[in-house]
Amino acid sequence: MSSLPGFLCVRVLRGVNLVSRDAKGSDPYVVLNLEGQKLKTGVMKKTVNPVWNEELTLAVRNASTPINLEVFDKDTFSKDDQMGDAEFDVEALMQIVQMDLEDIRDGTVVRTVRPGKHCCLADESHIVWEKGQVVQDLLLKLRNVETGVVHLQLKWVHIPG
Repeated sequence: MSSLPGFLCVRVLRGVNLVSRDAKGSDPYVVLNLEGQKLKTGVMKKTVNPVWNEELTLAVRNASTPINLEVFDKDTFSKDDQMGDAEFDVEALMQIVQMDLEDIRDGTVVRTVRPGKHCCLADESHIVWEKGQVVQDLLLKLRNVETGVVHLQLKWVHIPG
């Protein structure tokens, strides 16, 4: 797929039933990694059901390159504990972005991405035409831990010209 000039806005909405790493609950934060870019959310104190509602913006050069997500428990006196990881790609989103959707009614589900063996989707993910933008909600099941889901919302931002 050709590279498109633009950015992916990843809104890290919340974590659900994350694994507890400390006696009084965890202090989770999320790290996104893509092609040398590393962005992280703020730390939520003493919770396994954090609400971040933070937007992180990544430059995407290749839609087939997976974006890695890691959740950590912030520790003061030792190395931060890993609370799981996941990965997702934006190929389906980018295919829709390249379509002419101007005549489609607001709120229309343009495509549904279903969970599979090799993806971290916890449930179906809908790509929607919303207020002139292509938006995708993702529920990612964390790997390498007993429990945990992270809810993200993706939006593509075009660079004019």
